[in-house]
Amino acid sequence: MIRQIKKGITYSESKAADAQVRATVESMLENIGAQGDAAIRAYSEKLDHWSPKSFKLSAVEIAEIVAGVPQQVMDDIRFAQTQIRNFAQIQRNAIQDVEVETLPGVILGHKNIPVNSVGCYIPGGRYPMVASAHMSVLTAKVAGVKRVIACTPPINGAIPAATVAAMFLAGADEIYLLGGVQAVAMMALGTETVQGVDMLVGPGNAYVAEAKRQLYGKVGIDLFAGPTETLIIADDTTDAETSATDLLGQAEHGPTSPAILLTTSRKIVAEIDAEIERQLAILPTADVASVAWRDYGQVILVDTVDEMVSEADRIASEHVQVMTENPRYFWEKMTNYGALFLGDKTNVAYGDKVIGTNHTLPTKEAARYTGGLWVGKFLKTCTYQEVRTPEASKLIGEYCSRLCAIENFAAHQAQADLRVRKYSAI
Repeated sequence: MIRQIKKGITYSESKAADAQVRATVESMLENIGAQGDAAIRAYSEKLDHWSPKSFKLSAVEIAEIVAGVPQQVMDDIRFAQTQIRNFAQIQRNAIQDVEVETLPGVILGHKNIPVNSVGCYIPGGRYPMVASAHMSVLTAKVAGVKRVIACTPPINGAIPAATVAAMFLAGADEIYLLGGVQAVAMMALGTETVQGVDMLVGPGNAYVAEAKRQLYGKVGIDLFAGPTETLIIADDTTDAETSATDLLGQAEHGPTSPAILLTTSRKIVAEIDAEIERQLAILPTADVASVAWRDYGQVILVDTVDEMVSEADRIASEHVQVMTENPRYFWEKMTNYGALFLGDKTNVAYGDKVIGTNHTLPTKEAARYTGGLWVGKFLKTCTYQEVRTPEASKLIGEYCSRLCAIENFAAHQAQADLRVRKYSAI
């Protein structure tokens, strides 16, 4: 039996991506498309109080910023990027071009071709997302993207030095101190001074997410991203403290971040509210996490492991932390998740920051049909064909001609018939 102990706001009930956000973004994109650099500067002045001589950092400026970053911070960034680069390279090596002779004289194949240019958005604000530089810029470079540009906003008029250092170390070809819709639009649409890109990636607030949605088609995107989500799957082999810690670990992202506890443990259900309140009382980000838990937090009690699996697949959460007697059972059975974190020795924060997998993951139930950002997202798998012998062309042409006739495609049929006539005499 499935019992909803605490009910949170569902996506169908949420108004986070409302008409006002869509209208605002649409107006901004229209203005930027028409006015280019002037509109970019005007929005940056208005929204971030930021209007430097150039939004693009020069090589000298980057070197000065990086030189001022503490050595421990640089070492930590390098460690994280080593883990992410290693795993991304393993993934890239697993993606192979193919070429096969399917019939005598008929060659089919595909090539994995990197996108030529990518724009990466690295959020700032209360949480300067240093790790997003690793996940986007670095992964694109491992995929073989020739030009990777990156934007991050100033924070209260100051340069986020650690983020700039991470962008630089990850291999960004151009770095801009610019945030919000204006940054995303600049990268996608291009301006008088900035060449547009072929693809946009990276997380952001509701306005950035909406801008990516509206720009999709003009450019490619990684995925449609909403507020960070987490699902904790627990049984009596873990405890309320660990469950609450991992719930709040993602709830602090924002006031609309869903955090869900799915459990067979009546003990954890009985203790979770008090444990959440105990931790919120000392958590520095409780002002955000408490609202997310109050409005979007859920507690679901079930009787069996199979009910946990079915409920988890229904929820299709971005992050799924499994702390049960047999975590691998969920790896075997689950089909809908952005990323799995198996056992209580790991956690979502490891994946977000350092362990090596990518933290840009599907939200809002998109895990039903897509995975997260990885090197493969930056590759176009393009097919080709080559017919090498007259006999092969005649054989394929005869079948093609008859199939075109069924569909009334006369000009298509003529292409096939020409080859049949041409090569029948040989």
